[in-house]
Amino acid sequence: MRHVAVAALLTVAACKPPPDDRTSLPADAAERGKAVIERVSCGSCHAIPGVDWPRGGAGPSLEGFDDVGLIAGALPNTPGNLAAFVRDAPATKPGSTMPPMPITPAEAQDVAAYLYGMKDE
Repeated sequence: MRHVAVAALLTVAACKPPPDDRTSLPADAAERGKAVIERVSCGSCHAIPGVDWPRGGAGPSLEGFDDVGLIAGALPNTPGNLAAFVRDAPATKPGSTMPPMPITPAEAQDVAAYLYGMKDE
């Protein structure tokens, strides 16, 4: 019986998603991320809460992004994956129609912090 309980616990532990480090993002990163989003005009393709203009529709809306399970339907929604995708989507997910963005790795992390912290407005 004990072996069954141990096996059940190991199965549950194996299914548990990896630790989420969204809560350890620097407090001021979201503010910097919004500035990057506005500078490179992410809103030209995406509707983004807190970014009033432009409000593009070519790409998916980023409202409620924190609740999205997979980035671009393929990548686990983690800060590292999101930063990599935001910076160079075609390299991160081959076939993506989102172009590489002219931002640094640190700026991509700030954009991720904004997307995780934004509230629908």
